[in-house]
Amino acid sequence: MKWSETHRIAEALYDQFPDIDPLSLRFTDLHNLIVDLAEFDDDHARGGEKVLEAIQAAWIEEAK
Repeated sequence: MKWSETHRIAEALYDQFPDIDPLSLRFTDLHNLIVDLAEFDDDHARGGEKVLEAIQAAWIEEAK
């Protein structure tokens, strides 16, 4: 899984952490959750704020 796969990452986060409210996470915590996903295999340093915002928004949509 790569940083560009925002919806796939959001789905994995929702599946693995259904009780977490994505709006309650700091971006540093969100980043750590993402890079710890078993399927994630991209450069950890590439997850900037814009990418994290997109993943957070997709996770919010997934949780609806």
